[in-house]
Amino acid sequence: MSNKSNAAPTLPPDASTFELISPTVSANMQKLAQQQPQGQGQQVQGAQTQQQQMSQQQYQQAASSLQGPLDASISATIHTSKGDIDLTLFGDQAPNTVRNFIIKADTNYYKGLIFHRVENWVIQGGDPNGNGTGGGQMAAEQTTAPFVEGSLGVARGGNPQINNDSQFFITKTDASWLNGQYTNFGIVTSGMDVVDSMQIGDKILGITINNQ
Repeated sequence: MSNKSNAAPTLPPDASTFELISPTVSANMQKLAQQQPQGQGQQVQGAQTQQQQMSQQQYQQAASSLQGPLDASISATIHTSKGDIDLTLFGDQAPNTVRNFIIKADTNYYKGLIFHRVENWVIQGGDPNGNGTGGGQMAAEQTTAPFVEGSLGVARGGNPQINNDSQFFITKTDASWLNGQYTNFGIVTSGMDVVDSMQIGDKILGITINNQ
C-alpha cells in the first residue's frame, strides 16, 4: 500500500513552481558556492567545467544528425547512482524539447550532474551549476499530456513562454496544477522506486537514448 498522501502537495515558498533563480553577477555565484557544504562546491565547479567542455561545435554536430520529424515515442534511460529510470519521450508532442534532451544526452552533457531538488512530490536535476541557477533558455512548448506520477517536465522561470534548456523534473505524485503551465515531454515506464529513493546530491551517471 502506498504511503503517499492523496492530498495535493503544498507548493514550495519559491512558487511559481520550479521558478529558477537567474544567475546575476559572478560575485553572487561565488557567494552561493561558498555557502555549499565542503566538497559540494568542488562538485559544482566540476559540473561547470563539464558544461564548458561541451562546445557549441559538438552540439551543432549532434544536432545535424538529428533532423526531420521524431518518433512519437522514444525510449530513454537515466542512469543514476541509485539505479536506472526508464522513460518514454513524447517526440510528437514536444519535438524541440525532446530533440534538445536527446542531443544533451548524446553529448554526455548530463554525465556527473546531480539532483539538486528533492521533495515529497518531485525530483529535479540537470543543472550544470548544481544548485538550481544554471542552464540556458529555449522556447517553451505547449503539451496536452497531464502531469501524473512519473511525468517528465521542464523547469522554467516566471515567463511561461521560456523554458530552461537543461533542468528537468520528474513528478512523484499526481501534479495536475502543472497542467498547461509546464512542458510535459515524457513519462517514467520503469524505475519509480529509483525516483522515490532519490536524495539531494545523487548523481546522473549518464542518459542513454535507446531509439530515436
